[in-house]
Amino acid sequence: MHFDSFSDFLAMGGYAGYVWSAFGITFASMIILLISSARRHTNLLNEVQAKVERQARIDAAKNLENTL
Repeated sequence: MHFDSFSDFLAMGGYAGYVWSAFGITFASMIILLISSARRHTNLLNEVQAKVERQARIDAAKNLENTL
């Protein structure tokens, strides 16, 4: 579809409200998904690190018990 001017492009043949709101909702959804995924990734890494450190403390305590 070819437009005569930039304002015609923005008007989208009378469907601008639908077209641009669809683009906006999609863009906002993608940004929210990106932020949510990044936060979950960070939280998961922190949980794994905490479990590894806890297991290391447990193993160290078991080694101390065996020396007595």
